Amino acid sequence: MIRFEGRDIPAREGQSLAAALTAAGVLDLRDTRRGAEGRGLYCGMGSCQDCVMVVDGLPNRRACMTTVAPGMVVQRQPHPAPIAPRQAGTPPIGFADLPEETPDLLVIGGGAGGLSAAIAARGAGLDVLLVDERSTPGGQYYKQPAPGHTLLDAQQREGAALLHAAQQAGTRILGGVEVWGAFAPLLFLATQGSRTLRLRPRTAVIATGAYERAVAFPGWTLPGVMTTGAAQTLWRSHRTLPGTRVLVAGNGPLNIQVALELAAGGAQVVAVAEASRGAPLAALASMAAASPTLAAKGAAMLATLRRRRIPLLRGTVLHRVTRDGALHAELSDGRCYTVDAVLCGHGFAPEDALLRAFETEGRPPNLFAVGDATGLGGAPAAREEGRLAGLAAARLLGHAVPEDHAARRRLARHRAFQSALWQVFAAPFPALTLSTPDTVLCRCEEVTLGEVQAALPCDLGELKRRTRCGMGRCQGRACAPLLAELLGVSERFAPRAPTRPVRISDLTA
Repeated sequence: MIRFEGRDIPAREGQSLAAALTAAGVLDLRDTRRGAEGRGLYCGMGSCQDCVMVVDGLPNRRACMTTVAPGMVVQRQPHPAPIAPRQAGTPPIGFADLPEETPDLLVIGGGAGGLSAAIAARGAGLDVLLVDERSTPGGQYYKQPAPGHTLLDAQQREGAALLHAAQQAGTRILGGVEVWGAFAPLLFLATQGSRTLRLRPRTAVIATGAYERAVAFPGWTLPGVMTTGAAQTLWRSHRTLPGTRVLVAGNGPLNIQVALELAAGGAQVVAVAEASRGAPLAALASMAAASPTLAAKGAAMLATLRRRRIPLLRGTVLHRVTRDGALHAELSDGRCYTVDAVLCGHGFAPEDALLRAFETEGRPPNLFAVGDATGLGGAPAAREEGRLAGLAAARLLGHAVPEDHAARRRLARHRAFQSALWQVFAAPFPALTLSTPDTVLCRCEEVTLGEVQAALPCDLGELKRRTRCGMGRCQGRACAPLLAELLGVSERFAPRAPTRPVRISDLTA
């Protein structure tokens, strides 16, 4: 049991604070500068920083990344955020006195690519340390259940087997570690709980995955509007539905998968609005040739969607969401649905902030990157890339490890499948085409499209200085791609440490 705003909320061991509050119908988690509009769970994976709350007197705690504890006292975070109470510190120490890990191979990220890299490197005889920001690795694809829940399906069982294989191979795994700094030649700084760590490996694999791309439509910041991945985490990890009536909208196969998972869990999925208009026959044939098993799985999902009578509205885009207690979602075809939750998924963007931190001085030869952090290839491709990177790290350190030609052939097939899959779901990225001058673009700093347009003309860096877009807690993960689309450029904000928020008290204590 936890205490929220004077009322008791049931909570289970291992459950995230976001899941406990969602199950209790609490969606509005914090205030904003604009007053009338609150904020709730959005990305569900610690990237957007929008679900911050005051927990046991400490502000800016992300509900999606905070595990409940008996007697926890939780409050909506007001604006401006309160100042954390001063804590008694320990005697000051120097940088060189921080705890340091010096493994042969450091793997950052415990998803398909990271776990596979660790297994391969351990098999070659390397000392491997894997760190992951969640307490239980598995990544976004293999999302593992919280304690007390059984494995949901074959996908979770496959992830559990991969994690077990990494542990059995002797990989040292540290959970709850957020890596927030990357420095040449190969140094990483991280926080675990209240302690700061130095990670200085001989080689490293960055396998940080991806996060969902934002589309700024009117109402996208309302509580109850979240990414498809956030809703999937609520269900797959915590068996919590985002709402009783749900609309899924956007572009890509994940939306269909999550719609079916939620429907099987008891939610009424009113529709799946899919921006793509149809599947080219050539792309379907390429998918079937590259991976008959995965192609058959996709066909079965579409058949199940029809059997459950969930409308698949092709060529349809979510235009606007309003709220008057319930959410009202308006689609481009004129349909309007009243729902408890709106789930939006428009594909992914690589989580490559750590990787890009090395670009100014040239990427070191003992640094590898795999999986969606380098481009969007899917979990099967990430597994093969991870294996190849783990073996390459071993060879770099002088171990006699033969090339795995079979893994390279499998990787080529997986990449061919993924390329065909994106052709099947090809659709224009809406970006800002749905935005109005009042639409918030920067969720952290609450900057609207109208305010951005008033600051033009200028380049991306100057726009950041004039408007504060990208200066908030999420470091521009949501707004930078939107602003790049507006300016017609490909660059993004330069990465800077900390790439994740770090409490000053953790650094000064």
